[in-house]
Amino acid sequence: MSTIIVSIFTVAYYIVTIFLVRKVKFSTRDLCLCAVVIAMTLILQSIRFLLPTGATICLCSPVPLMLLAVVKDYRLAILSGWVCGLLALVLIPGWQLVHWGQFFVEHMICFSCLGYTGVFGTDKQYKIIGGMVLASCLKIAGHLFSGVLFFSQNAWDGWSAWGYSWTYNLSQNVPLCILSAIIVLLLPLKTLKRIVNR
Repeated sequence: MSTIIVSIFTVAYYIVTIFLVRKVKFSTRDLCLCAVVIAMTLILQSIRFLLPTGATICLCSPVPLMLLAVVKDYRLAILSGWVCGLLALVLIPGWQLVHWGQFFVEHMICFSCLGYTGVFGTDKQYKIIGGMVLASCLKIAGHLFSGVLFFSQNAWDGWSAWGYSWTYNLSQNVPLCILSAIIVLLLPLKTLKRIVNR
């Protein structure tokens, strides 16, 4: 049953996401901006702090991709997230695969979904907040499902795969997403938009 749920989520995510980015066009400036965002994301993802649950929380790595989605184009943030997922395999300790399916369920979703921050629009703060909530839920779901399928052998004594994955992943991703969202909202977004799109 777990495999079916994860498969439906994963396939649905890719269908919707590919549809959203199908007509995106890059300029040279866009490519340079994406490269900077990717580098910043991977650096922040590499700086981690240990939590009592055994999970680790990184140094607000969602911020660059969320910011790109808000000040430039959410489609660029999604595509940059896919590149982050690929590069994380070789550059970030702890992101090595334990199963080939993990690549599609976790690596390629948990970065690219941050682009959904801008999917509802960026002209109003409530639209940005709605996008952040959606992006955060998708990120948490990717980690949760990966934990259930590929890391259930690490479950604590007496814990089910779902209970373990919920506790482990919520303890690191909920604070991370909330803090990242607060940081983005505190930034001068209108000024950054003008600078990036000048």
